[in-house]
Amino acid sequence: MNKVRTLLAIVLVGGSAWQSASAADANYARNLAATCFTCHGTDGRSVNGVPPSLAGQNRDYLLKQLQEFRDGKRPATIMHQHAKGYTDAQLSLIAGYFAAVTPGRAAPAPAAR
Repeated sequence: MNKVRTLLAIVLVGGSAWQSASAADANYARNLAATCFTCHGTDGRSVNGVPPSLAGQNRDYLLKQLQEFRDGKRPATIMHQHAKGYTDAQLSLIAGYFAAVTPGRAAPAPAAR
């Protein structure tokens, strides 16, 4: 009976740790992607499509483009500088974050008061 309780405790603790890690990864991915928000709009929804919206794009396509910017294989004005400091794992998280965002129009900025 003690073995069953011990095993159950391990499963519960392990499951809780996995959920925490998943939440941390999601937050980490959004934090990495937030560096793109200035140009590509909040959550990758750009204003009037310039620069292109990233929200809802294919993950593999985004990852390939980011890697090519980073590696100097795709010409750019600024993206090669932005992508340069990221690892493949970080670029994968960024691509996955934007792929999971529902595409749509960017919300207009609030009026100045």
